[in-house]
Amino acid sequence: MSKRYTITAALPYTNGPIHIGHLAGVYVPADIYARYLRLTGNDVAFICGSDEHGVPITIKAKNEGVSPQDIVDKYHAIIKKSFVDFGITFDNYSRTTEKIHHDTAQEFFKTLYDKNEFVEEVTEQLYDEEANQFLADRFVTGTCPKCGNEEAYGDQCENCGSSLNATDLINPKSAITGNVPTLKETKHWFLPLNKYENFLKEWILKGHKKDWKSNVYGQVKSWVDDGLRPRAVTRDLDWGIPVPVDGGEGKVLYVWFDAPIGYISSTKEWATREGKNWEDYWKDENTKLVHFIGKDNIVFHCIIFPAMLKAEGSYILPDNVPANEFLNLEGKKLSTSKNWAVWLPDYLVDFPNQQDVLRYTLTANAPETRDNDFTWKDFQARNNNELVAIFGNFINRVAVLTNKYYDGVVPKPGEYTAVDEETMAAVKAYPAVISSSIERYRFREASQELMNLARLGNKYLADEEPWKTIKIDEDRTKTVMFVALQISAALAILSEPFLPFTSTKLKNILSLTSSAIEMSWADISTKDILLPANHKLQEGKADLLFSPIEDEEIQKQLDKLEASKKANEAAKKTVEPQKEEIIFDDFTKLDLRVGTILEAEKMPKTKKLLVLKVDTGIDIRTIVSGIAESFKPEDVIGKRVTVLVNLAPRKLRGVESQGMILMTEDESGHLVFVSPDVQGVSNGLQIS
Repeated sequence: MSKRYTITAALPYTNGPIHIGHLAGVYVPADIYARYLRLTGNDVAFICGSDEHGVPITIKAKNEGVSPQDIVDKYHAIIKKSFVDFGITFDNYSRTTEKIHHDTAQEFFKTLYDKNEFVEEVTEQLYDEEANQFLADRFVTGTCPKCGNEEAYGDQCENCGSSLNATDLINPKSAITGNVPTLKETKHWFLPLNKYENFLKEWILKGHKKDWKSNVYGQVKSWVDDGLRPRAVTRDLDWGIPVPVDGGEGKVLYVWFDAPIGYISSTKEWATREGKNWEDYWKDENTKLVHFIGKDNIVFHCIIFPAMLKAEGSYILPDNVPANEFLNLEGKKLSTSKNWAVWLPDYLVDFPNQQDVLRYTLTANAPETRDNDFTWKDFQARNNNELVAIFGNFINRVAVLTNKYYDGVVPKPGEYTAVDEETMAAVKAYPAVISSSIERYRFREASQELMNLARLGNKYLADEEPWKTIKIDEDRTKTVMFVALQISAALAILSEPFLPFTSTKLKNILSLTSSAIEMSWADISTKDILLPANHKLQEGKADLLFSPIEDEEIQKQLDKLEASKKANEAAKKTVEPQKEEIIFDDFTKLDLRVGTILEAEKMPKTKKLLVLKVDTGIDIRTIVSGIAESFKPEDVIGKRVTVLVNLAPRKLRGVESQGMILMTEDESGHLVFVSPDVQGVSNGLQIS
């Protein structure tokens, strides 16, 4: 029975192109699911669009000296084209700068406002005096109070994954001017998430959501158990959707509030174009809503957006949110700022007409339950050892032998042997097996079942050896080739969600697209014959489905990454410009002492921090130092160090740090202590 599905894929930020991490985490699995549902006769709305109001966009615009609209126009076009060229079959790909989205988001806000669902508060927020503006999330960087990462953003620490407020950061600084911000009062509206704790507990924790992925369920449970707090839905910016109520002048909707509403506005846009009723896809309880996202968006799609929908009152809630973990690249975390990525537009140029190789590799190695690693060598092996040697080899042998023995015409089979019967029964079982995996969001498992069908075909040919029986038993050869062609037809249909370009090629080889033969996913399980006798295959030599990828092609990609690595290392070694001048009196305020490290231990759950006990000559004090990646605790005990003792104490991960160890870098860029063990240095600051 046909069902209705609304499938959403996370809206990508339009401040750069798509890379393989985005594809593996969101867009390839979502496309597999949507294609499968269409093939099985369901009513599908596969929805996405560009998220064009994020702070990273405004930062990029400032850095490039252009307007935010210039940035989003540029990258929206690049992203949309990349998706089309890669074969992602969105029913609608919109953008959040469209009028329909502004209207929809403002209407949603106004509905909640009129229902008194918001809390209005005056709070202190970080403010850049020089830039004359409040600093929202990524306009602020500083030290994470939970893990000590010195490059945390005002909304999130990408090192430990903690969600933050800008005012939580230690030593915050403006990303606009580099200045230390001040605190200034401002009024905003907040969604009181605490009001929806009981609803979320009943809906997710006590409801039927235990069939969700463990990483999703676990993260949601952790957030709810920790207690939910009101979250601002507006902010002080000039780029975004204006707040549509009195007092909202100079304020816009917070991007986390406006972006998920983009799913709704994009659906409206599609429904208007296609003559459909958009409310069927968002307000009908018979519709199944599924969000495809990466793990960094779990909280927004499983707690905040459902709370918004619940507050509005007329929308359905997501049936599942099959979030993936992260994909690393060659053993290192993907980083767009460091160009440690494989960009989709570049891939499409370097590997023309090989979209399916990347789709298959990302699916076969999908980060479904844990972070996984993409390597170019694995990409090459997946292509050469699986797609070429198994899938492609089977189809090529079937096409070549059919053309050679029967002029490309499907032969009439004789009596089936037990092996033939078993093989055809096995083929009929594959649609249900693959369906089961897909419907449980196990796309990696499903892709391997598809490859198992190709393996079945290869084994059948190898065991029955039609190239030998053609010399002694023509009837037997006809039967073997007939069965092999049925397997080929099944592969043409079942491969479409995973390998859509390959599926089209195979359908052309089998002349399925130019004939009257119609074949559905269900037919493979129910029909005894998929390709009838006397059906004519494609004229001429069949195209190869896949081609080997040579070492030289892989080395070219590795060289690109090596160049990025060297560029990043060079950037680290770049000498910082001289800071602004200080006067003699400023310098004399520093109280530098020679100390000895008595104890040292690694701070738990951090990469960089050591907790030191230091004898400064005036006392023994605790100092937290970010040197753990350069020194082991046992290596620093007994070291004489220079200590700034009159630095105001700061808490890091709950430990109060009562000073600072002076460090510098040697010629190779390694951290070294500013050594006090030279003539003429004594406790206290000596100036001559």
